Amino acid sequence: MTDKTEEKENKKYRPNVAAIVLSAKYPEKCEIFIASRTDVEDAWQFPQGGIDKGETPEEALYRELEEEIGTREIEIIAEYPEWVSYDFPPAIAKKMYPFDGQRQKYYLVKLKKGAKININTKIPEFSDYKFVPTKNIYDYITFFKRTVYKQVIKYFRNKGYI
Repeated sequence: MTDKTEEKENKKYRPNVAAIVLSAKYPEKCEIFIASRTDVEDAWQFPQGGIDKGETPEEALYRELEEEIGTREIEIIAEYPEWVSYDFPPAIAKKMYPFDGQRQKYYLVKLKKGAKININTKIPEFSDYKFVPTKNIYDYITFFKRTVYKQVIKYFRNKGYI
């Protein structure tokens, strides 16, 4: 066993779901929803959130989307087959103690026709949002999430979804 593997095994990861949200124009037009966090300057990301005790990843997905972007009006297109994890940078790790990072289940979803996005939710997590072409995602995404995002987007692209 390598030191890196051992190090990873001793870390505590928060169970989490993440959604790659496609606009209602999909598949004619492939645009992905990204939003800017209220608590970290210039940190754009996909909607995501913790899985509560006793909750399935799919239940958490719908709850988190409603809490973060004000809608459950989605259609699940695909699910990433594995859990993926990433470590928090030091400043965020302090805030997220006792967790060192997140272990995530990713879903590719499409907004239903007529679904309304509302980021002014009960506890707003985002200050702004936009739909961007897949090729422009990395112009925005915060540095510590890029590796996971690239892995997941590549999988969905190779499967012919995006």
